[in-house]
This record gives sequence, C-alpha cells and structure tokens, in this order.
Amino acid sequence: MTLEIFLTLLVIVLTLVAFIREWAPPDVLALSILCLVVWLRLVPAERMTEVFKNEAPLTIAALFVIGGALERSGAVDHIGRILRDRLSGNVRWAILAFSLVSAFFSAWMNNTAIVAILLPVTLGFARSKDIAASRLLMPLSYCSILGGCCTLIGTSTNLLVSGALRDLNIAPLTMFELAPIGIPMAIAGIGYLTIFGPRLIPARSSITGSLEIEMRTTQLHHLLVGSNSPIIGKPLFDTALGRREDGIHIMEVRRKGARVMLPLSAITVEKNDRFLVALHRRRGRAASSEKLFEEIGAEELSTVEGIVTELVVRDESSLIGRTLARADFRQHYNCVVLAVHRNGVNITDRIADLPLEIGDTLLVITARNNLESLDATRDFVMTDTPDEPTPEVARHHRPLHVALAWSALVGVVLTATLSDLLNRMNPAIPSVPIHYAAMIGALALLWLRVMTPREAYASIDWQVLLMLYGLLGLGMAMQNTGTAEWLARGMVGIAESVVPAPYMAIVMLWLIFLLTLCLTEVLSNNATAVMMIPIAVSLAVHLGVNPRPFIIGCTVASSCAFAMPMGYQTHMMVYGPGGYKFTDFLRVGIPLNLICWITACSLIPLIWPF
Repeated sequence: MTLEIFLTLLVIVLTLVAFIREWAPPDVLALSILCLVVWLRLVPAERMTEVFKNEAPLTIAALFVIGGALERSGAVDHIGRILRDRLSGNVRWAILAFSLVSAFFSAWMNNTAIVAILLPVTLGFARSKDIAASRLLMPLSYCSILGGCCTLIGTSTNLLVSGALRDLNIAPLTMFELAPIGIPMAIAGIGYLTIFGPRLIPARSSITGSLEIEMRTTQLHHLLVGSNSPIIGKPLFDTALGRREDGIHIMEVRRKGARVMLPLSAITVEKNDRFLVALHRRRGRAASSEKLFEEIGAEELSTVEGIVTELVVRDESSLIGRTLARADFRQHYNCVVLAVHRNGVNITDRIADLPLEIGDTLLVITARNNLESLDATRDFVMTDTPDEPTPEVARHHRPLHVALAWSALVGVVLTATLSDLLNRMNPAIPSVPIHYAAMIGALALLWLRVMTPREAYASIDWQVLLMLYGLLGLGMAMQNTGTAEWLARGMVGIAESVVPAPYMAIVMLWLIFLLTLCLTEVLSNNATAVMMIPIAVSLAVHLGVNPRPFIIGCTVASSCAFAMPMGYQTHMMVYGPGGYKFTDFLRVGIPLNLICWITACSLIPLIWPF
C-alpha cells in the first residue's frame, strides 16, 4: 500500500462518516471532498477542472427542465386524478395502479418530482376510500426507484455512471441498456408489493389521517379591535387571544394596512389592529367564536376558508437546521404549526425551538388559498393541492403544453437512441450525444414558451448537480492513485482461497452487488456509484473478464435503497405522511432488496456474458 492509496482510503472513510453523520449538506460535502483530494495531491490541481467537463450534470440539468415542464403542465397529476376517481377501494388494486404509474413516469422523470406530484393525489384517494395511506405511500416511493432503473435518464445515478465510463474509455450506457434488467426487477418488485404489501405494510395514519374530514377544515376569522376594546395596550399573550390551550391560533396581525412582522410575544395590542384568527383543536372543542369576540371587544369583518394540512420538509428546504422561531415561520408562510411528526412520534411541546430536519412533517393551519404560495416556496412537499389552480398554474395546464412537453422528452429519447443505433450500423451517420439532445429539447420548450427561463432555473435541483461535480473528484482520485485496483486485487485475493476459479466471476458479481446495495442504504446513490464503478472495472480487468456485468450490477444496486427511510429522499417524503416507523421499512424493504439482488444477479450474466 502506497501513501497515496492510504490517503485515498482515508478520504473514502471520511466521506462515509460525513455522509452518514450529515455533517453538512450533500453538495457542500461533495465539493469539500473535491478540494480535499486536490489539496492532498491525489488529483493534480491542473486536472481539477476535468470534473466539470463531464457531461452527466449538464444532461441532468436539461432533463430537469424537461421534467419541470411535464410537472407544470399537469400531465402526471391528471393521470393520478383519473386513478383516484375511477379506482375501487380494493387495496391491492390501488397498490398496483399507483405503483405502475409511479414506475412508468419515473423512468423518464426525476423520482422526487413524481412522488411530490402523486403524494397529494394518493392521500386524497386514501381518504376518499377509507384506506390507510401507509399502505399506498411506501409502494409509491419504492416503485419510483424501480422505474428509474429502466432507462438511462431514469435517475441521475445512471447518467453519472455513463459519464464516468466515458472518462474510463469504456463505452457509455445507451438509453435502454438497463431495461433488460430494470423491467424484470420492476415487475418482480411491483408483484411483491401488490401481493404481500397489504400484509407487511401496517395500517398507519399521519396526523391529519386521524382527523375526520370536517376536522380538516376550519374557518379563519378577520377581526378588528375596536376603540373600546379592553385588550388595547396589553401584550398580546396576556389577552384572551394568547390562550393557545383553547385552540386560539393567530395567523396574522395587521396594523395601518401593513403586516406586523414581529414575534407574537413582542406585540402589544393597539387600536384598530386587525387579526386573522383560527379556532381549532385536535381534541375537544375550541373556544366559542362569539364569546371570544365579545370578551376582547373585537368586530368580525369576514371569514376565510382554512384547512388543516401537512407539509413535508424537502431535502432542499431553506428550513433545514432552523427552528420555527428563527425562521419566522408564521410571518413568512402564513400558517401556524400545531405539531411536528418525526420518526413516528408527534411532537407538540416546545416545537418553536425544535431544529427542523429533512422529512419532518408539519401539521399546520393555513388558508386554503395559501396552498399555492406554500408550494411555490419549494420548501415543502404538499399533501393537499388547491381545489382551483391559480391563473399562473392554469396557464401551464393546457393540452398544448402537455403535448409539447411530451414531444420534447420523446424527441430526446428517440434522437439519442436511434442515432446511436444508426451509427453502429453505418459509422458515417453521427451519433447524437444524450447531453446535446437534452439541451436542444430544453431550449425548444423555452422557445415555444412552455416555460420561462425563471421557471426553468427553478426546476433544476442545483444541489444534485454540485454534488455530482464534487463526487467525480473522488472517483478520479481512486483511479489516479491505483486505489480501485488495490481494492479489487484484495477482494479477488480473499475470494480465491474459497471460490473455485471457474465460478470466480459470478461469485464476485453477487458480492459486489451486495456490497453496493449495503453502501447505498447509508450513502447517497450517487456517492455509492462513484466509489464502486472504478472498483468494479478494476475487478473485471484483474479477473480478465468483460467489465460490463459488474458495471450494470453496480449501477442498478446503487439505486436499490429500500431498507431504510434515509436511504432515498423519496422515502423521507412519504415517511411522515404515511405515519411510518423505522422498522416498517426494514420489514418491507429487506425482502425487496433480496428480490432485486437475486433477480439482477441471475439475469445479468445471461444478458451481458463475462
């Protein structure tokens, strides 16, 4: 072992610990790792910029734009609503239908976007059919992953691997190269969830899932403090309006026509102050509106329809690590938090000082017409959608926009696939790279005004792109220092003592798939792929066999994170709304991991011989 190999292994261990312990956001960690390997001279400083020449992040950015157009056009949402309206209340049929829709669309779009779109539709269906939401949400998340394994553009991991292969002078993945293994895995997974899901997945409810429909709606009251009110001059919390135990929640305070952007504890009531107040309790009756208004000497001006709903904190939310108090949550989001659901527990005490985490589910009261604004912040995954879209949203929900968005996606897929096929038949015909085709497709949507540039930028997950650039540096370091080859030799050396030579390749395939599968449960799928692909290629070279089976195995296994809720971001999106516990994912996910492991490792050698 050389000093360079030792330092690279040290960086790998540090990367594992940093991602598992979540020392910083993934993009910050990845870029820090890139700078670290350059500082340690594991990658020459002059080669640092090579990671930015990789076309995978550019392709992903363009596909985010196309996927954003599909999302905004309401194409997926429309199909989900058709399912909600036409499906019966049979749990197995519901699991099958929503799983198929999730798997199909995730083969072409970002998995997170698919789950975000289908989550409120699925919850609405579960409420209308009196089905436990937990029975449907876990399959929704799992099948978005399975669908992503079927095409090159199904997940960012596939595109990242394809770009890494090009850097290793190996033929990149083609558009449907993963389909012969991804489709059987998806079929087996959907079959398993449909047949055994109702027995294995417990019937749990989220916070709002335990509320009756009439308890999910509430009136919000606009009040005017009169000149003779007894509460004028008093601190707000010393008045009847501060009695939170009676279900009195102050949504907004206005003074002289402007909102008062101060904590409620710092407000002293003045003449002609206006309040927007909700009267709601999860258990028992809230204070009587008539008695309250009479007690405080306030006049009711009007009422607004409110709703009790849940907001799931996204992985890209600006609220992560911040408390509700520090974020001025009530003022900035126009809603009041009643409880926080985390790790299967409803937290109702001292929630204002609780630092928020990815996947936290906030039970809030807000005006129904505020849902669109909450969705626009990109801080939350919504579990309710507006009954009537705003004019801005309705502008996108047109058949023409749906057709143009689908045409752009189909055009990208056909161009990349057919040009590659024709190039193999006749080298004189140029092959159109997927990143170029995706860029043209995204630009076409901008020229056709399906999206504005601002909307296109907003649809790109910049955290993912920066994380990919940073992680590519780690893969480069493993190649430059010979760490990948050293690890491959070590694995083969250990296996040679117990495995006969004729079976070495197949045994190593099963082992490296299992190792990748275990790593991706605690790391991001992209980080796992970056670390395992160089090892897989070196392993094949050392064995003197075709590297393709190992590459396919690592690529697919990097996405098979089913056993832990933190293994994939879509799991965290459904964790709170489904009312899940950690053990629920172990019970359902481990058998699904085994199904994918057995299915993939049995078929890979038949499709890609050694």
